[in-house]
Amino acid sequence: MPGYRLHIEGQVQGVGFRPYVFRMANRLGLTGWVNNGNDGVHIQIGGPEDSCRVFIEEITMRPPHLARVVRQQVELTERPQLTSFSIVESNNTAEVNLLLTPDLGLCDECRNEIKNHADRRRDYAFTTCIHCGPRYSIVDALPYDRVSTSMSDFEMCPACEREYHNPENRRHYSQTNSCPQCGVALSLCDKQGFVIATSMDVILDRMEEAFLDGKIIAVKGIGGYILMADATNPLAVQRLRDRKRRPSKPFALLYPSVESVEQDTCLSSFEKKELQSIVSPIVLLILKEKNQSKLALEQISPGLSKVGVMLPYTPLFELIAARWGKPIVATSGNISGSPIFYDDDQALRNLGGIADLFLTNNRKIVHPQDDSVVQFAGRQRIVLRRSRGLAPTYLPNPFSNNSETIFAAGSDLKSAFAFLTKGNLYVSQFLGDLENFETQESYRHLLQYYLNLFQVQPDTVLVDAHPGYFSSQSARELAVTWQANVIEVQHHQAHFCAVLAENNLLNAGDTTLGVIWDGTGWGDDAQIWGGEFFTYSDNQIRRVAHLDYVDHLLGDKTSREPRLSALSLCASIDGAEELLVKKFNSAEWKVYRNMLHHPDNLKTSSMGRLFDGVASLLGLCDKSSYEGEAALLLEACAMKAESCDSYRSMPFSLTIYLKNLIEEIKRGVPKEQLAYRFHHTLVDWIEEVALQQNMTRIAFSGGVFQNALLNKLIVEKLGERFQLYFHRQLSSNDECIGFGQLAYYHMLAAGADRVPEENFITANR
Repeated sequence: MPGYRLHIEGQVQGVGFRPYVFRMANRLGLTGWVNNGNDGVHIQIGGPEDSCRVFIEEITMRPPHLARVVRQQVELTERPQLTSFSIVESNNTAEVNLLLTPDLGLCDECRNEIKNHADRRRDYAFTTCIHCGPRYSIVDALPYDRVSTSMSDFEMCPACEREYHNPENRRHYSQTNSCPQCGVALSLCDKQGFVIATSMDVILDRMEEAFLDGKIIAVKGIGGYILMADATNPLAVQRLRDRKRRPSKPFALLYPSVESVEQDTCLSSFEKKELQSIVSPIVLLILKEKNQSKLALEQISPGLSKVGVMLPYTPLFELIAARWGKPIVATSGNISGSPIFYDDDQALRNLGGIADLFLTNNRKIVHPQDDSVVQFAGRQRIVLRRSRGLAPTYLPNPFSNNSETIFAAGSDLKSAFAFLTKGNLYVSQFLGDLENFETQESYRHLLQYYLNLFQVQPDTVLVDAHPGYFSSQSARELAVTWQANVIEVQHHQAHFCAVLAENNLLNAGDTTLGVIWDGTGWGDDAQIWGGEFFTYSDNQIRRVAHLDYVDHLLGDKTSREPRLSALSLCASIDGAEELLVKKFNSAEWKVYRNMLHHPDNLKTSSMGRLFDGVASLLGLCDKSSYEGEAALLLEACAMKAESCDSYRSMPFSLTIYLKNLIEEIKRGVPKEQLAYRFHHTLVDWIEEVALQQNMTRIAFSGGVFQNALLNKLIVEKLGERFQLYFHRQLSSNDECIGFGQLAYYHMLAAGADRVPEENFITANR
């Protein structure tokens, strides 16, 4: 009888693949072995031909539900001279070529165990199995075995060992397996680091007392520290705001159950499924007019109609939420602008001025991550932040035919880089804004991890064309060391290529219209773009329309002060001064007015600044305390008038629109109605440009399209007559830029024998 050798590549480690293979082989009476390698899972089988064929079909066509097979090889070989089938020691001799499995949310079986008084894992805060638990956040090296994770510090007790070697147990070869006798230990400490309690019962009692007293607790989660407080206590939430220096940016909430979420929010079936998924992200939900929990909404999400909600995705969070029984503020453990703290000493040092207590543990976090954030516009899922549970794997890989190693540095705002090597694609987790030194260090650290892990050196480096970006400057310096080619990619073309590649449109025959709207990006004419229309056909991109240019005053100060956008937009509008002058003191008014119309002024076509300007004119926000605040307030305002009559604008003219807006404000038209009409006007403009360009296929990217109301109106008004394409796995904001840079490079390679000279920079220039 023959034998077969199988090599399975993809996301196949940390998902129960070996136990699945083991059980399948034994059920079919086959002999052989399975192991993990640096390049996937390797299997050798022997037995009756019919049984071998059934095995091969089951393994390749119906792998474990968490696995993602991208390549498979089956070879005929000699039958292994074995009398049984076994899992053998992993092999790390091959080149590393493996997808990284994201962290997995708490499964129902483990959730039930920690609540079962008769179970030996009752109240154990680090209960996991092959279906759930940390993966990416604890991996030091490959292949994925306990010795290569931060679980290597914990030796399994005899009872856990028996589970680990029992093929009928769901912890068979679970690398994170542990229990109260041999596992991770908790410590509740004060802000000086002195231990207060170590037993779970006492810890939960002390935390409950602390919440009742309005105190703030820093809790070490899977990807870093989370700051927690009673979400129904206005003083506690405001204290958290004051200490964290976060004046108005909304906080996320941890609810104990989906039933409690339904009491406070309008939860759709799509949102409910997302909350309960293995990803377990934060989901933005519309609040009911009366919430039963009596949330401190003015302090949690000032001025907004939505709140970010998550369910417990770790056993520890499950135990805390169940004991408290009410919503808990659960926000990233950082100081505004810095990355999430994950090292214990670092957290104690930096969060000591915020938290009253620290709940820590002795398991090391290798890769810090924030929580992923999504929302829905009807059925459409909008990724707002791609991190825990989603990163770093992207599947399917649209660039799998590329054999180069390519590093795409991404952007500076909402930074995430992309890495392509050996046919596998990785899009890093959200890293933050690179104006912060600590975020820059996190960026460098993660990139070095990838280089060390895959033992490669990039052949090509892709960077944003903005001359001042840290990501671009740093990547250029590295390219000199690597002797790699550097290619600049215009910011908005990267956005466009990202949504094209994500929807398999790079090789589509028909022309696609790209609507790329965001806050800022360096344009080909050395101006600030952001309200752009492109067409894509035959591997070429053309800019066909854009928002009218206005003065871009005072650099980044404009994005922080929507009143400056209002001033710039309305500089030539009669009657605007009456609304604008009260937003400035006399000295500011004189200085800023004198800056307008100067011939050397930088110009901008930014749609983000138009949102800011309209929000300021409507009296919603003159100075922002966080990025995107004005746009969020404008959307929330518009949603209050969503039932009003549809408004059909005239052919779009920025000057005419602003003139009409100012007149309506003076006439006393409700701001909710004007905010709603603004969104309608933008959809009308998209339709107008599509008809002018004779387009039926439209793709959308840029941070503006994280606006759920705008997306909803686009689908409602244009969905029947146009083919509409949005991001699906990626965020439409700058987190997708690295992926888009790869797509742009793929487009160039497909459309020309060489990269155009204007995009090419030698590493030594």
